[in-house]
Amino acid sequence: MSRSWSQVSVGMLAMGLVSVALPAVAQEHGSSDDAQIERGAYLARAGDCVACHTAPGGTPFAGGLAIDSPFGAIYSTNITPDKDHGIGNYSRDQFAAAVRQGVRADGANLYPAMPYPAYAKVSDEDIDALYAYFMHGVEPVSEQPTKTDLSFPFNQRWGIALWDWFFTDEPTTAAAPGGEDPVARGRYLVEGLGHCGSCHTPRGLAYQSKALDDSDSDFLSGANLNGWLAPALRGGDGVAGMGISDWSEEEIVEYLATGRNAHAAVGGEMTSVIEHSTSHLSDDDLQAIAAYLKTLPSVESDTQHAFDATADSDTERQLTGATDLSEGAELYLNSCNACHFANGKGAPRVFPSLVGNSLINADDPSGLIHTILAGAELPSTPKAPERLMMPGFAWRMSDEEVANLATFLRQGWGNQAPGVSADQVAAVRSELDPEETHSSQPDPVYAEPNASE
Repeated sequence: MSRSWSQVSVGMLAMGLVSVALPAVAQEHGSSDDAQIERGAYLARAGDCVACHTAPGGTPFAGGLAIDSPFGAIYSTNITPDKDHGIGNYSRDQFAAAVRQGVRADGANLYPAMPYPAYAKVSDEDIDALYAYFMHGVEPVSEQPTKTDLSFPFNQRWGIALWDWFFTDEPTTAAAPGGEDPVARGRYLVEGLGHCGSCHTPRGLAYQSKALDDSDSDFLSGANLNGWLAPALRGGDGVAGMGISDWSEEEIVEYLATGRNAHAAVGGEMTSVIEHSTSHLSDDDLQAIAAYLKTLPSVESDTQHAFDATADSDTERQLTGATDLSEGAELYLNSCNACHFANGKGAPRVFPSLVGNSLINADDPSGLIHTILAGAELPSTPKAPERLMMPGFAWRMSDEEVANLATFLRQGWGNQAPGVSADQVAAVRSELDPEETHSSQPDPVYAEPNASE
């Protein structure tokens, strides 16, 4: 299984990869003290390093995950302290250069699949702690991942230096903000280690993030990730249903800690981020992130259609009366109503609301189609250990039926997104990985008979 260029900093694909547990801190700590190593382990969680540096079924941090880029497959590296295949021979300064400037110990440039444009904001003290953890808190793994071998001219790594000159900033020299200023602390985490902009900020023609910080309104304004919506994270009051603009700080914290709140349940690329990263952050850091996001004025996104909160929708009355139903409405009553109800609002923290839902109103309906076909599963987190699952319907709905259901969802309850075609469904279905699905298997009693029988 591989990842796309635009997905590299979000974590592993939400549906299909096994849960990755970080290894226990190694017993031999060398010259670094336990507190610094533990701090580094926490920061590695904040940076979600395990996501890209772990192959499916592989050892954490041993690399080998294939990242699909427009230029070919880029394979993540072994970042365990193995001296032959990992980073065991890196000095502290070489480690810092790799993390914050994308330069390897041998002087070669890393491909910007590594989110070093964001990591440039990581403080010296946090680099020290990360270095201590990876050198003394992670067991070395003697495995050589597949090496990246792009075709000419993309195999000429020296050319990346020009890209860096245009699109990256110099590493920070400032200390990391503490909890005494929650907004500053949240900005540091979001713009730096959290590298949230790598997925939630639109990209330009050179695949660069259009903004690296909140000085530009493009920052965290939403983006498409290979068919999945990474919604706007600008949390200030603004367009109803646009990203998280109508979420409170407490609701943002709850979502990051558990993957669910009164408005939404996590799906797609963010599932892994919640499970392996944000759900392990301290309450203070989650509060800081929420406080910072709420300072960003919301903007209308090119990736999402606005929700009409004032629309006089008769969708609930139509479903309740069950008269003059379209095929999409009939499919909803038969397959969705039991959990999401006629009012489309579902059950908070269990079944997400479909009213003003970002995924449903996304300009690209691929994420919604994928969810209908393959289903979804909420992650198990320390504060919400139960795994709740939505079954997929690929096995019993045709492309036309899925299109009609998706169209009904995108145009009911004040949602205002365009309809979906059967061809769009077919395109998503053709790319489904069987391991990604959460489909209930058809009961043989109710399976359609073979035409030859």
